[in-house]
Amino acid sequence: MSRLVIVSNRVPVPTERGPRAGGLAVAMADALEPGSLWFGWSGKRTARAATVPAVLAEADGISYATIDLSDYEYRLFYSGFSNGVLWPLLHFRLGLVHYRSEEYQCYRAINRRFAEALAPLLGPDDVIWVHDYHLIPLGEELRARGVTNRIGFFLHTPFVPPEVFRALPRAEQILASLCAYDVVGFHTEEFRRGFLRCVHDILGLAPDADHGVTMGGRRAQAIVDPIGIDAEGFAAAAERAWRGNEVRRMRASMAGRALAIGVDRLDYSKGLVQRLDGFGRLLAQHPEHRQRVSFLQVAARSREDVNEYQELRIALDRIVGDTIGQYSEFDWVPVRYMTRPLRRGTLAGFYRVARMGVVTPLRDGMNLVAKEYVAAQDSRDPGVLILSRFAGAAEELTEALIVNPFDPDEIADAMHTALTMRLEERQARHRALREKVWASTARRFSEQFLAALAGRDG
Repeated sequence: MSRLVIVSNRVPVPTERGPRAGGLAVAMADALEPGSLWFGWSGKRTARAATVPAVLAEADGISYATIDLSDYEYRLFYSGFSNGVLWPLLHFRLGLVHYRSEEYQCYRAINRRFAEALAPLLGPDDVIWVHDYHLIPLGEELRARGVTNRIGFFLHTPFVPPEVFRALPRAEQILASLCAYDVVGFHTEEFRRGFLRCVHDILGLAPDADHGVTMGGRRAQAIVDPIGIDAEGFAAAAERAWRGNEVRRMRASMAGRALAIGVDRLDYSKGLVQRLDGFGRLLAQHPEHRQRVSFLQVAARSREDVNEYQELRIALDRIVGDTIGQYSEFDWVPVRYMTRPLRRGTLAGFYRVARMGVVTPLRDGMNLVAKEYVAAQDSRDPGVLILSRFAGAAEELTEALIVNPFDPDEIADAMHTALTMRLEERQARHRALREKVWASTARRFSEQFLAALAGRDG
């Protein structure tokens, strides 16, 4: 029987403590079985480049293999090319792309080192699943070392059309690296279409009728596989949290007022400034909502060594302060703002309390917060999801209030609609959303991808 090998930039080894940002660890929980291997960066930085062999650990029958990065490698590979070039490019932010050839060379070198450390750990029947933009060249590097196993790649970000992708120096090499995989997965049809158009327009390769691309004698199959959540588990967590101390404190502090909630990494792709601007406009245009609703924005800090993220934090501090200063009363503040992460169980309970969940990224591959908000709701008195049309989740969750995240007035209008929506309409929208979230789970996501990687219909 084949063993599943998962490869990601960061490995969430279970011995690490504290809340975890991001949904990959949760999404992979159903795919990982005893005997599986998870390989990647340890999260540790060293003064000098580490030796090639990976450090091995085991927990609950699952093996974890990690390597360290030096401070220099982290700066060039992670902060540099991965998050200073690929991340803004894939989120349509060309003005934030800062390309340096030495960072690209380090990006390739780290992928080579990953391949050198991983290859000796592989068995002949292992199935390898590589995740996200940090590791696009890994499949190609494994092939160069004689690895003939089935290797799949999943991109958790958006993918852009060729008119945007052409701006990337080394665009041809990055696309060619993607074609070294057996399966390349995307969250939406739009993202797959962008990839196939890039392959056609930039590499001159014609996709076949089944969305496959053949290069150098190897066929890469492009699939659409939207990621989901453990909806049953998250709903149960929300019910438990509802009875817990933190949610009781939250409800008491609201004093019967409505809660709006947004939960994100502090990232320029999340539309946080526009969202809070929209909430301010709601209070300006609909004064009847003043003292009747508060907005809780959780924006866990990330990539604090990157200038754009430092500037975003300053901008958010300013707009939060301005909104509080303009609209607060002695017994009410319009915005509650936190930059530290909260436990998943606590968030589940807060989602259940919230009359509206506001998920308005400027671009996002999927956004699991939208699905978690739906799963957490009490079906008898559900809240309303406000969702960006540019989140991958919008292709599925069409019963949400869909907004243009670049338009604060449209966000304000949607908030007003959510706060005044009749119970019957809220229930009808929630029933439809709930059915979709329960059908498109994390288990289905992994099963469908692995079926495609095995050459079976998903």
